[in-house]
Amino acid sequence: MTQPALASLVVMGVAGCGKSTLAAAAAERLARTWVEGDLLHTAASRDKMARGEPLTDADRASWLASLCDRLRQRPGVIVTCSALKRAYREQLRQASPGLRFAFLEITPAEAARRVRTRGGHFFAASLIDSQFDTLESPVGEPGVLRLDATAPPAMLTAQVCDWMR
Repeated sequence: MTQPALASLVVMGVAGCGKSTLAAAAAERLARTWVEGDLLHTAASRDKMARGEPLTDADRASWLASLCDRLRQRPGVIVTCSALKRAYREQLRQASPGLRFAFLEITPAEAARRVRTRGGHFFAASLIDSQFDTLESPVGEPGVLRLDATAPPAMLTAQVCDWMR
C-alpha cells in the first residue's frame, strides 16, 4: 500500500505580513523544503515593484507558473506567495492536489509599518494599499488556516506545524 503524498503549504498574505519568517520556521520544524516566492519574480517585476508600480495579472503569470512547477516537483514543499486572488490560489491548487494555505491576516497600517522598517527588500511600501485592494480573502475556501499576523512568531509556527501534521 502506498502512502498518500505529503501536503504542500503556501504561506500567503500581503507584503509585510510575515510570510517568509513563518515559512522558514515551519520548514525547519517540519523538515521540509522552503521556496521563497520573492526569488522567483522576474527582474522586471522586482524593478516595477521597487518603483512603486503594482504588478498586473500578466506580470504575475510567469511567477505563478514557476511556483506551480516547484509545487509539482516537490511534494510537501512550503512556499511563500501572496496568492492575493482566488484565481491564483486555484492555479496553485491545480499544481498540487491537497494544497493548504496559511493566511496571515494583518491591517494595512501594520503591513505598511513592517515594510517601511525592513531593509534590503525591493517591495515599495507605497504598494501596500494596492495589495489590500487586490486581496480576495481565502477565508471559507477549503484548506485554509487563518492566522493573526501580529501573534508571536513561535505561536504562529506551532499553529501551522500542528495543522500540517
